[in-house]
Amino acid sequence: MTRDVQITFDCADPAALAAFWAEALGYRLQDPPGGFASWDEALDAMGVPPERRNDASAVVDPGGAGPRLFFQRVPEGKRAKNRVHLDVRAAPGLEGDARMAALEAEADRLTSHGAKRLARHEPAPPLGAGHIIMADPEGNEFCLD
Repeated sequence: MTRDVQITFDCADPAALAAFWAEALGYRLQDPPGGFASWDEALDAMGVPPERRNDASAVVDPGGAGPRLFFQRVPEGKRAKNRVHLDVRAAPGLEGDARMAALEAEADRLTSHGAKRLARHEPAPPLGAGHIIMADPEGNEFCLD
Protein backbone atom coordinates (compact mmCIF):
# COMPACT_ATOMS: atom_id res chain seq x y z
CA MET A 1 0.00 0.00 0.00
CA THR A 2 1.37 3.44 -0.92
CA ARG A 3 0.92 6.50 1.24
CA ASP A 4 0.55 10.17 0.48
CA VAL A 5 3.40 12.29 1.80
CA GLN A 6 3.27 15.82 3.18
CA ILE A 7 6.54 17.65 3.74
CA THR A 8 6.45 19.93 6.79
CA PHE A 9 8.74 22.92 7.36
CA ASP A 10 9.19 24.46 10.81
CA CYS A 11 9.72 28.18 10.22
CA ALA A 12 9.38 31.74 11.48
CA ASP A 13 7.20 33.12 8.65
CA PRO A 14 4.90 30.47 7.12
CA ALA A 15 3.30 32.81 4.56
CA ALA A 16 6.63 34.04 3.19
CA LEU A 17 8.22 30.59 3.07
CA ALA A 18 5.11 29.11 1.42
CA ALA A 19 5.26 31.86 -1.23
CA PHE A 20 8.95 31.12 -1.87
CA TRP A 21 8.41 27.36 -2.30
CA ALA A 22 5.32 27.93 -4.47
CA GLU A 23 7.54 30.02 -6.76
CA ALA A 24 10.42 27.53 -6.64
CA LEU A 25 8.29 24.50 -7.50
CA GLY A 26 5.49 25.97 -9.62
CA TYR A 27 3.04 25.16 -6.81
CA ARG A 28 0.15 27.35 -5.62
CA LEU A 29 -1.17 28.30 -2.22
CA GLN A 30 -3.75 25.83 -0.99
CA ASP A 31 -7.32 27.01 -1.51
CA PRO A 32 -9.42 27.90 1.54
CA PRO A 33 -11.94 25.35 2.78
CA GLY A 34 -15.08 24.86 0.69
CA GLY A 35 -17.70 27.55 1.08
CA PHE A 36 -15.15 30.33 1.70
CA ALA A 37 -13.95 32.82 -0.90
CA SER A 38 -10.69 33.55 0.96
CA TRP A 39 -8.54 32.36 3.83
CA ASP A 40 -9.39 35.56 5.77
CA GLU A 41 -13.08 34.73 5.45
CA ALA A 42 -12.49 31.15 6.61
CA LEU A 43 -10.25 32.19 9.51
CA ASP A 44 -12.81 34.81 10.59
CA ALA A 45 -15.48 32.11 10.66
CA MET A 46 -13.17 29.84 12.68
CA GLY A 47 -12.51 32.62 15.20
CA VAL A 48 -8.76 32.79 14.51
CA PRO A 49 -7.47 36.18 15.70
CA PRO A 50 -5.47 38.31 13.24
CA GLU A 51 -2.18 37.81 15.13
CA ARG A 52 -2.44 34.02 14.64
CA ARG A 53 -3.21 34.05 10.91
CA ASN A 54 0.39 33.41 9.90
CA ASP A 55 0.80 30.37 12.16
CA ALA A 56 0.54 28.01 9.19
CA SER A 57 0.36 27.93 5.41
CA ALA A 58 0.41 25.25 2.72
CA VAL A 59 1.17 24.94 -0.97
CA VAL A 60 0.04 22.24 -3.36
CA ASP A 61 1.00 20.94 -6.77
CA PRO A 62 -1.62 22.28 -9.20
CA GLY A 63 -1.38 19.00 -11.13
CA GLY A 64 -1.95 16.94 -8.00
CA ALA A 65 1.17 14.80 -8.49
CA GLY A 66 3.60 16.28 -5.95
CA PRO A 67 3.35 16.29 -2.17
CA ARG A 68 1.67 19.05 -0.19
CA LEU A 69 4.15 21.32 1.58
CA PHE A 70 3.02 22.53 5.02
CA PHE A 71 4.68 25.43 6.85
CA GLN A 72 4.20 25.86 10.58
CA ARG A 73 5.45 28.65 12.81
CA VAL A 74 7.81 27.57 15.60
CA PRO A 75 9.51 29.80 18.16
CA GLU A 76 13.07 28.57 17.66
CA GLY A 77 15.28 29.31 14.67
CA LYS A 78 17.14 26.85 12.48
CA ARG A 79 20.27 25.63 14.25
CA ALA A 80 22.14 23.15 12.04
CA LYS A 81 22.36 21.62 8.58
CA ASN A 82 19.26 19.79 7.41
CA ARG A 83 19.41 16.01 7.69
CA VAL A 84 16.77 15.79 4.94
CA HIS A 85 16.52 18.22 2.06
CA LEU A 86 14.65 18.68 -1.20
CA ASP A 87 16.29 18.22 -4.60
CA VAL A 88 14.63 20.53 -7.11
CA ARG A 89 15.01 18.82 -10.49
CA ALA A 90 15.72 21.96 -12.52
CA ALA A 91 17.59 20.40 -15.47
CA PRO A 92 15.91 17.10 -16.37
CA GLY A 93 17.46 15.38 -19.35
CA LEU A 94 20.35 17.84 -19.66
CA GLU A 95 24.04 17.02 -19.30
CA GLY A 96 27.37 18.83 -19.07
CA ASP A 97 27.49 22.54 -19.83
CA ALA A 98 23.81 22.72 -20.83
CA ARG A 99 22.81 21.18 -17.49
CA MET A 100 24.96 23.53 -15.44
CA ALA A 101 23.72 26.55 -17.43
CA ALA A 102 20.11 25.56 -16.67
CA LEU A 103 20.97 25.13 -12.98
CA GLU A 104 22.71 28.52 -12.93
CA ALA A 105 19.66 30.18 -14.50
CA GLU A 106 17.39 28.60 -11.87
CA ALA A 107 19.80 29.61 -9.08
CA ASP A 108 19.67 33.21 -10.32
CA ARG A 109 15.85 33.12 -10.49
CA LEU A 110 15.49 31.73 -6.97
CA THR A 111 18.08 34.13 -5.58
CA SER A 112 15.86 36.96 -6.82
CA HIS A 113 13.09 35.44 -4.65
CA GLY A 114 15.19 35.33 -1.48
CA ALA A 115 17.23 32.13 -1.79
CA LYS A 116 20.97 32.06 -1.13
CA ARG A 117 23.53 30.21 -3.19
CA LEU A 118 25.81 28.07 -1.02
CA ALA A 119 28.00 25.96 -3.34
CA ARG A 120 28.39 24.61 -6.86
CA HIS A 121 29.51 21.04 -7.50
CA GLU A 122 30.88 20.45 -10.98
CA PRO A 123 29.97 17.37 -13.00
CA ALA A 124 32.14 14.38 -12.09
CA PRO A 125 31.28 11.55 -14.51
CA PRO A 126 30.25 8.82 -14.50
CA LEU A 127 28.02 9.27 -11.42
CA GLY A 128 28.15 12.99 -10.58
CA ALA A 129 26.06 15.11 -12.93
CA GLY A 130 26.75 18.38 -11.07
CA HIS A 131 24.44 20.36 -8.80
CA ILE A 132 24.08 23.65 -6.90
CA ILE A 133 23.41 23.81 -3.17
CA MET A 134 21.04 26.60 -2.16
CA ALA A 135 19.24 27.78 0.98
CA ASP A 136 15.67 29.05 1.11
CA PRO A 137 14.93 32.43 2.78
CA GLU A 138 15.01 30.83 6.25
CA GLY A 139 18.25 28.90 5.65
CA ASN A 140 16.88 25.43 4.81
CA GLU A 141 19.29 23.79 2.39
CA PHE A 142 18.11 22.34 -0.91
CA CYS A 143 19.81 21.30 -4.14
CA LEU A 144 19.21 22.31 -7.70
CA ASP A 145 19.74 18.99 -9.41
